[in-house]
Amino acid sequence: MTQNMPPPIPSLVPETAPFSEDQRAWLNGFFAGLIALDGSGITPLSSDQGVALMSGAASVKTDEEDDGGAPWHDQTLPLAERMNLAADKPLRWKMMAAMAQQDCGQCGYDCKNYSGAIVSGTEERLNLCVPGGKETARMVKKLHEELKSAPAVTAPQAAAEPAAAPAPVIQAAPGTSRDNPAVAKVLSRKLLNKPGSEKETWHVEFDLAECGLDYTVGDAFGLFPANDPALVEAVIRALGAPADFPIGGRTLRECLTDGVSLSPAPDMLFQLFSYITGGDRRKKARALSTGEDPDGDAATMDVLSAIEKFPGIRPDPEAFIESLDSLQPRLYSISSSPKTKPGCVALTVDTVRYRIAGRDRFGVCSTMLAERIEPGAQLKVYVQKAHAFALPADPNVPVIMVGPGTGVAPFRAFLQERQAVKAPGRNWLFFGHQRSNCDFFYEDEFKAMKDCGHLTRLTLAWSRDSGEKIYVQDRMREVGRDLWAWLADGAHIYVCGDAKRMAKDVELALVDIVAQHGVRIAADAAAFVGDLKKSGRYQQDVY
Repeated sequence: MTQNMPPPIPSLVPETAPFSEDQRAWLNGFFAGLIALDGSGITPLSSDQGVALMSGAASVKTDEEDDGGAPWHDQTLPLAERMNLAADKPLRWKMMAAMAQQDCGQCGYDCKNYSGAIVSGTEERLNLCVPGGKETARMVKKLHEELKSAPAVTAPQAAAEPAAAPAPVIQAAPGTSRDNPAVAKVLSRKLLNKPGSEKETWHVEFDLAECGLDYTVGDAFGLFPANDPALVEAVIRALGAPADFPIGGRTLRECLTDGVSLSPAPDMLFQLFSYITGGDRRKKARALSTGEDPDGDAATMDVLSAIEKFPGIRPDPEAFIESLDSLQPRLYSISSSPKTKPGCVALTVDTVRYRIAGRDRFGVCSTMLAERIEPGAQLKVYVQKAHAFALPADPNVPVIMVGPGTGVAPFRAFLQERQAVKAPGRNWLFFGHQRSNCDFFYEDEFKAMKDCGHLTRLTLAWSRDSGEKIYVQDRMREVGRDLWAWLADGAHIYVCGDAKRMAKDVELALVDIVAQHGVRIAADAAAFVGDLKKSGRYQQDVY
């Protein structure tokens, strides 16, 4: 009688690796399981890789990592282009391509690890990529459906090997992650714009002494916002539901205040509407739930306007709340150094206000900071450590910083830090905004740094001071010879601000400068800038 034998474990660890037979068998099973999860082909490990993995000193690299980064890991690429680049890759990498590619940490991961956590099943929340918006949420949901429908693959295991005990869960200290925030007090709020500005930007400081948080320049500060009370009341009226309707131990009003997002209107809300209405309205709701735009207004609909679009619908309040996305924390670049003002953190926040279809809309966190809180208010907060945005370890290295508008925030922190430690390296700041007389944030501070020699160069760009709109990338081209000389001297360059326009324009300007003053053809200039990124000499904090 022939006995059914388990399939042999693939040999991934070479015989020359310095392991016992038991260690080699365990490693083969472990790596085979990883490969089954990733969907990649089987490639035996080198002895060096095996030793490094066994010691915890390194990890197996995928082809994308060996090539210096996934080709779609570029925040300036539209989603369709990123997905096209990942079209022939395993589902694991398609999921990463769907992310916003900003590595902002707002989801609690970077893009690679958030997507990996979803694929591995350790993260069930699919809507954490706030910068990606509904476009990313839809793609992640689609890929997750593919993941659920894929045939299950069981990693080969040694039959007699007992299951390993689960690793103990280590609770992070309060304030070091979004899942375990601390509470900090608002110290002060100061308007940075002067009269005549079209913008409203605030310098907001928080007291960290009581909650014991610390941070490093380059880190971001996470805040848990609350929705505008007037908007909450308008939604309750539109629903026709009692504000104190009980939902999971809370009231409807409480859930709408700090539990769910009221903008944008999610697909699940329209799916709910399609279940409780009929005829043409059902068709319209179904179309909206799948990303279609029958009336040309889908991109601007928040939860209130979605309810108003289907008047008379009265969903069960609990089902209504369940159809909405969770209210996510907001991240802001830190604009202070702990060495300058210990126990305090500063933010530079643009207030978001706009009008659509006769109704004012507001940024949920920015307007909370601007008008709905006062000094002394307590907010849930956390520090998000920077993934790849930090000053060079050598204080002698020159730095070039490009930060228009609120993008100047981390560079104020960089300059304060370098001044506090008396770093001898040169500093060059490019700052731009609309008008020089009312939008020059931290003007006195930067001019004082310039006067004392700490800020070696300060290059300014104003887009509304004259008939010609001048932006930071234009100023970069004007001083391209000097900028190239700094790069040739080993300078690191940093960019902070808008991902889709400014960051892309700055990178194009840098490629042009390298081509012109570094005497390279366009392809070689682009490769040079790519090498700056790979080596960590070109870093971005974009959103």
